[in-house]
Amino acid sequence: MLRRAMIFAMVSFFGFMFISLPAHPGFAGDEGSQSPLEKIKWQEGPSTSDLGKVAEVRVPAGYMFAGANEMKTIMEAGQNIASGDEVGFLTEPSSNLEMYFDFIEAGYVKDDEKGSLDADAMLKSLKAGNEKANEERRKRGWGELKMIGWEVPPRYNETSHNLEWAIRLQNREGELINFNTRLLGRNGYMKVTLVTAPQTFPEAIPKFRTIVSDISYKSGHRYAEYRTGDKVAKYGLTALVVGGAAAVATKAGVFKGLWKLIVAAGAGVLVVAKRFFGKKEVA
Repeated sequence: MLRRAMIFAMVSFFGFMFISLPAHPGFAGDEGSQSPLEKIKWQEGPSTSDLGKVAEVRVPAGYMFAGANEMKTIMEAGQNIASGDEVGFLTEPSSNLEMYFDFIEAGYVKDDEKGSLDADAMLKSLKAGNEKANEERRKRGWGELKMIGWEVPPRYNETSHNLEWAIRLQNREGELINFNTRLLGRNGYMKVTLVTAPQTFPEAIPKFRTIVSDISYKSGHRYAEYRTGDKVAKYGLTALVVGGAAAVATKAGVFKGLWKLIVAAGAGVLVVAKRFFGKKEVA
């Protein structure tokens, strides 16, 4: 029986994500009972999969994709809370690569900050938010999270309209890296997050970037298709890194508390997935 769960949470006012590995008995199903994970319909590559209604991703050979509803099942099986923005989960069973896709329908995010991203100021803001999050963690008896610093400072690609950064973190299980990409669209942005250990980071990054390059917005949803009168987001590029987007939502009453925003997937989701691939139903 698998007894771990990977907590995949937004902290620092939700500017980044991290993993923790607490025990969750029965995560993969107690002996004699069927786990919800066994019902997941995996789509096997090579194929093309929808990311909600706005985009699609090419799934390479050797990879497995689970859609929005399936991703929620993975999360709930780990006794965690889904955000409601999930649009897909991708894994390569032969490696440690795991990717999470969410689409935030925030409106058109202007990229007029592209030449003035202040990495030092953003890191300071993230660390301050992380201390607030650790206060809540201590109350809940959870392990604290230490933010070490940038693995890759924030940078914006004007051609692809992608914002990316990586941050090194440390929890009680050791160090980990979250590599984040935000793909701007006409009506919001796609969050693509790679969760990996430092030792697998160099190998995972080229694979991750290949997948990201194979994500495309559908007609009518592309960044260049913005038209006057479209909804415009209340924040810009810096906020996508430091979590100002969530801060705005909190003030608007969309979110009711810091820990309502915790999202999760099972402990070593890759391990869970591999256990059930022999029984999978491939779409």
